[in-house]
Amino acid sequence: MNVLSNLDFATAIHDLLPKLLGQALSIVVLATILGFLLGLVFAFLLALARISKLRVLKKIVVLFQELIRGTPLLVQLVYIYYVVPLLIELVAQLCGAKGYHCHMSSLTAGVIGLAVNYGTYMSEVIRAAILSIDKGQTEASLALGLSPHQAMFRIVIPQAISSSIPVFGNYLVMMVKDTSLMAYITVPEFLLTTKAYTSQTFLTIESYTILAVVYLIICIPLSILSRYLENRTRVSSK
Repeated sequence: MNVLSNLDFATAIHDLLPKLLGQALSIVVLATILGFLLGLVFAFLLALARISKLRVLKKIVVLFQELIRGTPLLVQLVYIYYVVPLLIELVAQLCGAKGYHCHMSSLTAGVIGLAVNYGTYMSEVIRAAILSIDKGQTEASLALGLSPHQAMFRIVIPQAISSSIPVFGNYLVMMVKDTSLMAYITVPEFLLTTKAYTSQTFLTIESYTILAVVYLIICIPLSILSRYLENRTRVSSK
C-alpha cells in the first residue's frame, strides 16, 4: 500500500515526457534512419559479394557475417565506441602519424553499430530474394542486349527489393527498440534519459512505465504499417 500511495505519475509525466519527446526522440529517430539506410547499403554490398564468383571475397564475407552474428549487438556497440578508435590510432602510428588522435562520438558509434549489425542480417534477406528471381528473366534480359550488370540492377534487384520490403519493415521496428542499447555507450536516447531522471527522483515505476508506453506508441504503428505492406506485397504478387 505504501508503494501505491507514493506513486506520482503526474510529476513523472510532467517532467520526464517532454525530455523523452524532445532530444531523446530526435536522437532515436536520427539513429534509426541513418542506421537503417546505411544498413541497407551495407546489406546490398554484402549480398552482391556473396553471390559473386570471387571465392576469396565470398569466404571473407561469410567469415565477417559469422563474426557479427556470433556476437551480441551490445558488445559490438561497445567495441566500436571504445576499441575501434584505439585500433585506428594504432594503425595511424604504424603508418607514421604519431600525433594522430581518433575521436568517435557515441552517436556515430551507435549508428555504425546498428548499420553493421542489421546490414549483416538484411544481406541474407536480399541474397535470398535475388536468388529467388527466376533465372529466365536474366537470360531474357541478356538476350535483349542488356549487360549482366544492367540485368542485375534493372531487372533482378528491383524485384528483390519489392519482395523484401515487409521483412525490412520488421527490421526497422527491431532497430527502433535496439536503439536502447546505445545507452551503454552514453547516447542520451530514451533509456539513458529515463535512467538519469529516475536516479534523481526515484520515481522508478512511473518513469519506466512511461518509457514502455513511449516505445509502444512508436513501435505499434510501425508494426501495423509493416503488416500492411506485407499484405499488399502478397496481393500484388498473386
